[in-house]
Amino acid sequence: MEQLITIIASKLVDHPEEVRVKVTEDDRSITYELSVHPEDVGKVIGKQGRIVKALRTVVTSAAVKESKRVNVEIVS
Repeated sequence: MEQLITIIASKLVDHPEEVRVKVTEDDRSITYELSVHPEDVGKVIGKQGRIVKALRTVVTSAAVKESKRVNVEIVS
């Protein structure tokens, strides 16, 4: 999952070398914290949050087999 997020985000930004994904897991959920270059935050979020919403949908769909809730957060 972490690799999927990294690949998708790297294709969207101008500074793909600065894309980082941190995974935090507890007993009920998994949180992926996506960190990008400050200039690329708007590109990852998209107009009215459409890009990040689509990214969250893809990750949620890919994580159906896991019995935990999956979250994707954008951090700077």
